This record gives sequence, C-alpha cells and structure tokens, in this order.
Amino acid sequence: MAGQYGDQPVVIIDPSKEQTTGKDALSVNIASAQAVAKIVRSTLGPKGMDKMLVNIMGDITLTNDGATILDEMDIEHPTAKMVVEVAKTQEKIAGDGTTSAVVMAGALLEKAQEMITQGVHPSIIIKGYIMATEKALQIQKDYSIQVGKDDREMLEKIALTSITGKASEMASAHLAKICVDAVYAVENEGKVNVDDDIVIAKEIGGTINDTELINGIAIRKEALHLEMPHRIENAKIALIDTEMAFSKTATKSKLHVDSAEQLLDFKEQEKANFRQMIQKIIDTGANVVFCSKNMDDYAFHFFKEAGVYATRRVKDEDMEVLSHSTGAALVRNVQDITSEDLGFAELVEQEDLHEEKTYIKGFKNSKTMTILIKGGSEHVTDNVERVFDDALHVVKSVFEDGTLVAGGGASEIEVAQKLRAYASTIGGREQMAINAFASAVEEIPRAIAENCGFDAIDTLLELRAAHGNVKYGGINIATGKVDDMLNMGIVDPLRVKTQAIKSASEVAVMILRVDDMLRAREQAMMDVAPEHNIHNYDMSGMM
Repeated sequence: MAGQYGDQPVVIIDPSKEQTTGKDALSVNIASAQAVAKIVRSTLGPKGMDKMLVNIMGDITLTNDGATILDEMDIEHPTAKMVVEVAKTQEKIAGDGTTSAVVMAGALLEKAQEMITQGVHPSIIIKGYIMATEKALQIQKDYSIQVGKDDREMLEKIALTSITGKASEMASAHLAKICVDAVYAVENEGKVNVDDDIVIAKEIGGTINDTELINGIAIRKEALHLEMPHRIENAKIALIDTEMAFSKTATKSKLHVDSAEQLLDFKEQEKANFRQMIQKIIDTGANVVFCSKNMDDYAFHFFKEAGVYATRRVKDEDMEVLSHSTGAALVRNVQDITSEDLGFAELVEQEDLHEEKTYIKGFKNSKTMTILIKGGSEHVTDNVERVFDDALHVVKSVFEDGTLVAGGGASEIEVAQKLRAYASTIGGREQMAINAFASAVEEIPRAIAENCGFDAIDTLLELRAAHGNVKYGGINIATGKVDDMLNMGIVDPLRVKTQAIKSASEVAVMILRVDDMLRAREQAMMDVAPEHNIHNYDMSGMM
C-alpha cells in the first residue's frame, strides 16, 4: 500500500505482504467459509453421508461427525480456521450441533453476500443479524419443552436422536440406554461431569451390541505374576510415573574389581539399594501398584513376596483416570513417596487369570464409570466412541437444563416463521437482514431433506404450510412427510440449538466486519541473508 506525497510514493506497508481490500476481501472470506460449510453439509441429519479422512501415515477415519471432520482437516485459510474454531466452541459448550452451526454460518454469509451485491452495507447486515439472533434465542426458549431429571424415557429419546445415523441402527437403542445409565450413575447434585467421570474404553472383538457399562474402571492390564494376589479389598493404590529398574549412570564409567567376590558384593549392594526403593513403596501401606513405565523382574519379584498386586506400562490416560478416581498422586520420585500419595478403592480385581483386564471399583470421592465399547474392527470402535461423545453430552445438557425442543427441523421452522413476522415490524434495511437470517436457519431442514433423498423445495414448503397446524411438525425421514416430532420421540437439547444459532451468528458477524486482509507471503517469512545461510559457509579451512 502506498500514499502519494508530491511526486514521490510513500510506502507504508511492506510490499512483500499480500493485501486484499474492500469487497474483494469480503468475497474471499465468505467463499472460504462457505467452502467449509459445503464440506460438512452432506453429513447433516440421520441420513447424512460419511467422510473418509486419510492422514499422512495412511490411517483412515470414517465418520460423519462434523467436529471430527473439521479437526482432522488441514485447513490453511485464516477465515476457514475461524469457522473451525466456532465448531470447536460448539462442541465444547453443547457437545453436539457442530455441523448445524457451520452450515448455518455458511448460509448467513451467502445471504449477506447477496445483500451486499444489492447495495446493502455490511454494517446494516450485522445490525440486522444481531437483532435476529436475540429474537431467535427467545423464540427457541418459548418453543422449548420442560423435562424432569427422572424422565428416563425422554432422556433415552434424546440420546437416540443423537445416535441415529452415526452408528449401527440395530444397536442404537442399546447405546442410548447405556448413555442414560452412565449419566444417572455419575450424577452429583444435579450436575454431570461427563469428561472426567465417564471413561470410554475400546476392545476389538464381539459386536456393538456387546458394548457394556462397567461400575468403576477397567484397564487392559494383568498382574505381573500368577502368585500375586488377584483380588484386593480396601486397596491402597500407588501410581508410579517413573521407570522401576536398575538405574544406569549418565556418563560412561568403569568399575575395577580384583576378584569374583568383589563383583558379587557389588551386585548384592546394587540389588539391596533397589530393594530399598521397592520397600519404600511397600512401607507406605500400598497393596496395589500401577506403573506407567517399565518394571523389571527384580521389582515385581519383591512385590510378589510382599503380597502386592503390581502391573506395568499402564497408559498415561489410564493413569490420569486412576488418579482422578482414587485420589492417588502420580509419583515421579519413588524416594519421596508417602502414605498421603496413595489412593483408595474398595476393590481391585482381575477376575480371569488368563484375561488381560483388571477392574478397579468403589471410590470415596468419585463415581467413575467405564463404557467398554466392543466391535469387529478398530474403525467400528472408533466411530462408536465418537457417537458416545456426542450422545453423553446431549443427555447431560437435558439432564442439567431440563429443556428440549422438537427435532427434525421443527424448531428451525418455528424460528424462521416467527423471525419473518418479527421482520415485518422493523423499518429500514435491517428487515432484509432479519429475513435473510430466517432463510439461513431454514437451511438446516433443507439439508436434512436433501440428505434423505427428498426434494428439498417441496419438503420445505410442506413443512412451512403444516407447521401452523402441527406445532411440533418436522420431517419424517422415512416418508418425507411432516409428522409430530414430539410423538415420534425426535428431540434435541435446547442448549444445542441455541448455541448453534449463537455460534453461526458470531462467526458471520466477525467475517462481515473484515474489509482488509493483510497476509504475509511464504517467501517473506523465509527471507534469509546469504551470509546467514549455513550452506554458504566456507568450510575449506575446516578440512
């Protein structure tokens, strides 16, 4: 960018930077956001298609979960990254609805571009969108239905709606029941800590219908020796986060011995020092030891003699769960361990001596439960894990908030129709923006209809016409007709719907405010003087 002073140009911005201004910048930003929305649009709804993501290592991810798709993609454009961040926020706050938020954001920007082409200033559009957002949130709240924490049937319907289209249809009811059982099990004074108190583990073998809910923690580890105790009540648990093996010196050293007796004495002393370290753990009163690193034969031999259950190479995530549940501290220096570092469990048990699985149950300050996912392949179990992540969070939302809305596009049509009525009471060009916001919200039922193979225009028109007579009217994905979603059990958490509107509106407004984009070119960042380049050093004197 350059100004003019007399006959001399005044350069105020590094010419190596790439600058886009005005409508060009806005058009580029809108196009990039729309591109992200188009990627995930086909995954929306119970009949949405899956995406296959292959990373540089050749690992394959098959999913229709919007958050996973956007997280796995290597997106470079800054505006597209903003849309992805909004999806992450939606996932963090509501646990589901990421695809809806992104599709709605893309639609809001598409409508905005049409208005800008007609001469409407972005500031007017932004004002109209903010007004529409506030009104839409109120409409959603008024349209919501109250549900009690003890209404198990409705909570299962919430889970089932989230699961449908993401996992095996045959197993959906079974998975929904597990979700609700898990939430009830870890509930604490009306709050549910899904991320910390519900552990998701995976096991290859069996079918999805074999997935089970375990009271406590199950880790794929076994006692290091058959003579170790395999059932310990009132377990005092030590979590050792360091290697338990003979240490080696950091530098090379030599030991001079004059006889075999001296070597034997040295070995015995080394062994005694190591046993003293193990005894330090045993003296705390620990009768169960989980070690995240290697534990050599001497260590578990000493533990066996003391009647202690011990296992090694426990995964870091399992160590974190054990620490949270039992109250044990992760010990990185064995010499500093005390009885205060130990955790507690009512029972530690390896039920089958020939199976690599240990159960830890009964905690003082935690209600940790484990969902053990089973399936015929790693791709199946990974997909079911993502299903549980969404379903558990939506059940948590309804359990804590006590509010839900009809699904199948019913709540979006309600918002769209009342926004249009509201727009007619607003003077000025903001009315255009509010009507555009209503049309953008309708992109959700439109996309659901398209992904089910129905004619989107006919379905949307029928939905609009029938909604006045059927309050909770939405799209029946089996017939393409309008049915009462509440009677069919198709329901969504109010939190998911309101957060999707907030997320979409916020990112659209943020992008519309940008009229100048200054971007460093790659070569500008790699501008290294030749004398500072190692390849140009004269190394002749070093030969």
